[in-house]
Amino acid sequence: MQFFASAANPKFAQVCGALGCELRVQKRHYKDRVASVFIDTEVRTNVPKMLTNFGIGTLAGINLGSAPDAGQRLQSGSQQTSMSVNSSDTASVVERTRPIVVGGGGAIVAAHFLGRTGAFVLGEEAIVLVPSDSDPRRVAVHSGAILTSVADSARVITGGDDSKLVLTGANGESRFLASDPKHRWIDQVALGPDGAVAWSAGKTAYVQAKDQAKELRAYEAPSTVGGLAFFPKGFRLAIAHYNGATLWFPNASGAIPEKLEWKGSHLGATVSPDGRFLVTSMQEPMLHGWRLVDRQHMRMSGYATRVMSLAWTPGGQWLATSGATQLVLWPFASKDGPMGKTPRLLTPSAHRIDVVACHPRSDVVAVGYTNGMVLLVRIEDGVEILAKKPGEEPITALAWSSDGLLLAWGTEAGEAGIIDLA
Repeated sequence: MQFFASAANPKFAQVCGALGCELRVQKRHYKDRVASVFIDTEVRTNVPKMLTNFGIGTLAGINLGSAPDAGQRLQSGSQQTSMSVNSSDTASVVERTRPIVVGGGGAIVAAHFLGRTGAFVLGEEAIVLVPSDSDPRRVAVHSGAILTSVADSARVITGGDDSKLVLTGANGESRFLASDPKHRWIDQVALGPDGAVAWSAGKTAYVQAKDQAKELRAYEAPSTVGGLAFFPKGFRLAIAHYNGATLWFPNASGAIPEKLEWKGSHLGATVSPDGRFLVTSMQEPMLHGWRLVDRQHMRMSGYATRVMSLAWTPGGQWLATSGATQLVLWPFASKDGPMGKTPRLLTPSAHRIDVVACHPRSDVVAVGYTNGMVLLVRIEDGVEILAKKPGEEPITALAWSSDGLLLAWGTEAGEAGIIDLA
C-alpha cells in the first residue's frame, strides 16, 4: 500500500510503499506555496516500556506491557494481522461492556451521550436512549432516514429526508425545530458553543440562535453544502461546499462572507479547538486545510478511501482520522500545524479504520474497524487496549461520555454496547 501526504501544494511528492518509492508530479492549485510532507510506513512509537497507568478510570491499574512492535504488526500478504488479539499479553475491557438491544435491525449511524444516557441514532426513524439505570427506550423522531445528527450534554438534534429538524432530550421528549420550505433533505447539522444550531438543505445553510425569538439567518452557498462547523469562539460558521469553504458571521448582516478556495468537492468540515485551522474532508481520499491567519493551504492525502471520521484530541494538539489501515494523527500543536511535519501512524492493521473518537480529557483515541473491532489507543506510545472483539459487521459509531468513563459503540448491523471504564 502506498501512503503519502503533503501539507499543501507541492510540485513534486515522493510516494513510498512497501516495495519502494516513486516520484509523482502533482498539479499546483492556484499560486500558493506549500511545503511537502512525507509519510513513511513506520509505526512511530516511543521505545517500548512497561506501563501501569492508561489514565482512564480503573484502567489506571491495568498492566499494559509494551506497545506492539511494528515488525510484528506489519506483515505482507495474507499473513498480515490487525493486532495481537489472541495474545495473553493484550489488555482488554471487553468484559465491561453492557450489550444494548436497539431492536428493528438496521445500521446505527451515530452515537452520543446526554450526560450518562447513551443515545444511538438509527439509520431509519428512531433514536434509542439508554439510561445508566434502566432499560433502553426507542424514540421515533423522523418518518424516514436520519441523515445527520449532533449532540451536546442535554440534547440530540437530527435531520432527515423528511425535511425536518428534530430535538430530542434525555427524557425521550422530542420537539420539532424546523422544516425545509422546499421539502429538501436536511443532511448537515452543527451546534455552536453558545447553543446555536446550524443546518443545511441543498445549497442553503441556516442558523438559529439559542434564543429562538431571534431572527433565523440563512446563507445561500455556491453549491450544495457538504459540511458545517462552528468556530469555538464567537458566532462564526464554516460552510464546506464544492471548490472550497465559506466563513460566515450570521449576525453580521452587512459583512461579506470570506471565501476559501480549493478545487474539488468538500464534504465535511471541522475547526481546530483554538480556531486557527479549518480542515475539510473531500470526495477524494484526502483532507484539505487552511491556516486561517494567512490562508496557507494544507493538503493531506494518501488515504485508502474517503475520510469519513475526524476528531480532535483535547486542546487540539492532534487531529485523528479514519480512512486508512493505520490511525493517522496530524500534529496541530505549533503555529504551522502539520506543515513540514510527519503525522504519527499507529495501530497498523489488515482492516480499514472507519470511525475515530478522541477521549475528552486524555490523549487516547477509540478506533473502530471494518472488521468490527474497537481499540483504545494511547497516542504517547501507541499502547492499545481491546474494547470490542472483531465481529461480522463494521463499526459505524463511537462516542465518549463527557467525563470519559463511558464509551458507546455501534455497528452497521445494529449491534451496540456501552463500556463502563469507571
